[in-house]
Amino acid sequence: MSRIIKVPQLETDRLILRMWTRKDAPALFAYASNPDVGPNAGWKPHANVGESRMIIDQLFRRNMTWAIVEKETGDIVGSIGFEEDKYRPNINSKEMGYSLAKDRWGRGYMTEAAKRLIRYGFDDLKLVVLMIRTSETNRRSQRVIEKCGFRYEGTLRRAYRMYDNNLREVRCYSMLKEEYEKLYLE
Repeated sequence: MSRIIKVPQLETDRLILRMWTRKDAPALFAYASNPDVGPNAGWKPHANVGESRMIIDQLFRRNMTWAIVEKETGDIVGSIGFEEDKYRPNINSKEMGYSLAKDRWGRGYMTEAAKRLIRYGFDDLKLVVLMIRTSETNRRSQRVIEKCGFRYEGTLRRAYRMYDNNLREVRCYSMLKEEYEKLYLE
């Protein structure tokens, strides 16, 4: 069995990014059960709190995944994390992924959280490349990606098998260390 990965707590002006706990399952279910959230990212809406707890135990706590907490309310409003970049083996590269509660869409939270994780990736993990993928139809995610400064690499056709077994196209973006330094450090 893989071990729990402890992630450091990170902060932005409006958000706290912290490690998930099993007690967070009802909060995860509250937004992950919405049919407008998961399918955009390629996963099915959560069916019950038990499924959300399993996701926390088997996925979030065993990977570099943070709960996104709104400072003002203390509510968990999303998740963001890194996983191995399957397209760049043997390179210090990660893939970033995220999801956000629908009632928090349009407030700039995901861009704020993503920019903080980008800084953590390049400054602390010493990444050479950071990549992100999204569907052709997920315009909200594409907008976050563009605001953060990622560059479009291309579209992989029929590259992602959805939870319902359908295949979808995947838009690929990346940011090199040099691009990060120019955008974020100058």
